[in-house]
Amino acid sequence: MSRLIRVLLLVFGSAIALMYVTAYLNSSEGYTGDNTLTIYNWGDYVDPELIRRFERESGIKVIYQTFDSNEAMMTKISQGGTTFDVSIPSEYAISRMKEDDLLLPLDHDKLPNLKHIDDRFMDLGFDKGNAYSVPYFWGTVGIVYNPELVGELDFLSWNDLWDASLRNDILLLDGAREVMGMGLNSLGYSLNDTDEAHLQEALRKLSELTPNVKAIVGDEIKMLLAGEEAAVGLVWSGDASEIMSDNEKLDYVVPREGSNLWFDNMVIPKTARNIEGAHQFINFMLSPDVAAQNAEYVGYSTPNKSALELLPEEIAVDERFYPDEELTRRLEVYDNLGPRMLAHYNELFLEFKMHRK
Repeated sequence: MSRLIRVLLLVFGSAIALMYVTAYLNSSEGYTGDNTLTIYNWGDYVDPELIRRFERESGIKVIYQTFDSNEAMMTKISQGGTTFDVSIPSEYAISRMKEDDLLLPLDHDKLPNLKHIDDRFMDLGFDKGNAYSVPYFWGTVGIVYNPELVGELDFLSWNDLWDASLRNDILLLDGAREVMGMGLNSLGYSLNDTDEAHLQEALRKLSELTPNVKAIVGDEIKMLLAGEEAAVGLVWSGDASEIMSDNEKLDYVVPREGSNLWFDNMVIPKTARNIEGAHQFINFMLSPDVAAQNAEYVGYSTPNKSALELLPEEIAVDERFYPDEELTRRLEVYDNLGPRMLAHYNELFLEFKMHRK
């Protein structure tokens, strides 16, 4: 027993020593809690050069970590074991994080560049008054297609996806809200519909789509569509931009019945230790030149109206990614449906996926 205790003491002592060595090395390089900032973001969702520029201009060392879903991000933050100073959740996640007391309020006096955000994207239902969040990127859910492979179909309606000529030629995102939303929109219903009769009707219609569905996939959808492994795909607009840059034959459209208008937003989680540095970073990302550079790198739509003026004209006037107000009025932000209804959406989506087999 005494030998076990000695081993445990040795391990514990080594861990403490390592912690102090790490702290010393960080301190010797000028990196302490006051001038280190941990950013928690989606993968490849910021121009790395902008991180380096922020470090040079602010003297703050950035630690950059990534997540692959809002759910994974919220779980990590709610556990509280890791310090995150800035994170980039989607709009429905912000509603849940507010409910769970996972966010700190923003000090707008420290965000003078907030004036550059288009008023259309401020004061939205998921965060009235932008008390906790600042728009980062926005976009839509729509259809990427290869005009050379689909005949005269133009996908101005969701119902074109059910055309018999597309048998085994459609790729779908592996997302319950996106696929169920597509089914609901195709019937003229809201993508936030909770009426059980409407949800079952959407499920039946989606089941009729299965002969045309080649696969339901994740990030690989970009590679598969660019490589012409399928003629059509349900995708987010930012992914569409990347796919189209890899294959210029492809086009993107948001069907006229409506679709999802999504926002990713900068927030300060309750785990933050460098709140001052978090505000500095958010304000930096709101600078028009920074936002424009970031939009060109990432390929998603910027909500920064001043940055839009700095983008190349072919990007700024492309209505596929910056739709006009008429189409925008038919788009919907995902509501926070609550855990029970969200679980039901997931169950229906799983039933659809099982039906394909």
